Amino acid sequence: MKLKAGVVLHYLNLDTTYCLLSLRNTKILVEYFRLLDVHNKNTLNDVQFYHFLRHVTDLRKKDIMLIFDMLDWNASGEIGFEEFYLLVCILLSNENHVEKQFISRHSRPVFELIDMDGGRTISPGEFQASGFLFNLRGHALNRIFYDFDVSGDENLNYKEFKMFAMACIDMQEETREKERRKLKEMRRTLRTLKIQPQDPSTSQE
Repeated sequence: MKLKAGVVLHYLNLDTTYCLLSLRNTKILVEYFRLLDVHNKNTLNDVQFYHFLRHVTDLRKKDIMLIFDMLDWNASGEIGFEEFYLLVCILLSNENHVEKQFISRHSRPVFELIDMDGGRTISPGEFQASGFLFNLRGHALNRIFYDFDVSGDENLNYKEFKMFAMACIDMQEETREKERRKLKEMRRTLRTLKIQPQDPSTSQE
């Protein structure tokens, strides 16, 4: 899930420690939400929501409508600014590669978001379906789920999810360390391969 180039969300700065917007950026987002709310209802319906996400992200229709259903927790067919704010923070955390930090800082709202049926637990299906929101995919999803399913009932309750959320900080740091090592290795390789300028005097026969 990526933001498209040039969209307005690129101009919002996410605090990468707390994964929240500043007051100034929140005010800008409020005005943007009002522009999208063409019916002046202080909400966005599924059509408005779909066109917003199609404009700013590379998400497919299926994923967009799934996110809408996740945010529309009371099945009203609309989402308000609070849900819109949460979505934008998730989008920006992905863009800034701090999605695991976001999970750790906001474990309760993330848990409630993924718990699509409101059963107060997260099933493997719910975890798999929503993993793309936080760049969790494939085998990593299954491994994470069953590593933290302490009760062995194939569902994550909030305490188990909180353990996962706390581990996300370590996972984020491990990812950053790998990226730093990779960058360092690339720079070392480039220095090794770099061709030094030839001395003109040695090239003359």
